[in-house]
Amino acid sequence: MDGIINVYKEKGYTSHDVVAKMRGILRMKKIGHTGTLDPQAEGVLPVCLGRGTKLCDMLTDKNKAYRATLLLGRETDTQDTTGRTLTQQPVEDSKETEKAVAETIESFIGSYEQIPPMYSALKVNGKKLYELARAGKEVERQPRSVKIFQIRIERMELPRVVMYVECSKGTYIRTLCHDIGRRLGCGGCMEELIRTRSGRFAIEDSLRLSQIEELQDRGELERHVLSVDHVFEDLPKLVMKTGEGDKLVHNGNFFGAELVNGNRLSSARVYDSRGQFIGIYGYEEDKRRYQPQKLFLGGS
Repeated sequence: MDGIINVYKEKGYTSHDVVAKMRGILRMKKIGHTGTLDPQAEGVLPVCLGRGTKLCDMLTDKNKAYRATLLLGRETDTQDTTGRTLTQQPVEDSKETEKAVAETIESFIGSYEQIPPMYSALKVNGKKLYELARAGKEVERQPRSVKIFQIRIERMELPRVVMYVECSKGTYIRTLCHDIGRRLGCGGCMEELIRTRSGRFAIEDSLRLSQIEELQDRGELERHVLSVDHVFEDLPKLVMKTGEGDKLVHNGNFFGAELVNGNRLSSARVYDSRGQFIGIYGYEEDKRRYQPQKLFLGGS
C-alpha cells in the first residue's frame, strides 16, 4: 500500500505512537508521519505509507491550521497546562480587557520572531531540547521567523480565548499562546489544541485509528489512501510517448522534451506510457532536457 492516509490523532498518543499502531494494523514497516503533534493535542496527522514515505519531508513543510484554547493568567515551563506553573494571576473579565486581548491577538498577524520552547524536539548540539529541559537545563535558542496568516477569535470567556490560527510550518502554537500572554502582561499558556488542517489534508476527512482498523479488517481501507501523485495534482501532467522514454524514466534518468506529450514545463508530474507515476521532473532550459526533482518509482 503506497500513499498517504489522513489520520485523526487522538489525545494521549504521540505521533510515533500513531505510526507504531499503524504498523500493527497494516502489518507493514514502511510508515512515517508528517509533523509532530504533542500528546495532549489532537487532529490531522497525515501518515505516509510505502513509497509515500518519500513525501514525509515535503508534507511537513506545508502550512497548518489550528483551533487553540488560550488560558490567560498562567505561565508554565512547557507553555501548556500540562507543565509546572511559573506565574499565576487573575484576569479581569471586563469589556476593556476583552478589547485589549482582541487587539493583542490580532497584532500577531504577519511575520514574527518566535523562540522555540524548551519542551520541543528541536536539537541543540545533538541533544533534543525536551531532554535537556527534563534534566533541568535551559539553553539559549535562536528565534525563528514564522508567519501567522490569520487569527480569528471564535469565543472569548476570560480567562479563556478560543481562536482559529492559520500559520506557516514550524510555528509553535504553545509559544504563540505564551507570547500573547507576555505581551498582555498577564501571562498565558495553551489549554487545548486541535490541528484542523495540514496542507491539503482537512479534519473532516480524517480517520481515527479505530476506524482505520475496522476498514482494514473489511478490506476497504485502500480507497481511503490518497495516491502519491494526487498530492501533486496542481502540477501539469506529462506522459512518455514511447518505450524508449519509459526505459529512461524507469532508471531515473533525464530525457528530452521530444519524448513527452506537452510543452516545456518548469515542474510537472511524469508518467510512463502505461500511466505509471514516475515522479516530479523540471525542464532545464540550458541543458534542453527534463531532469528528475523527486522520484517515486521503485524502492526508498
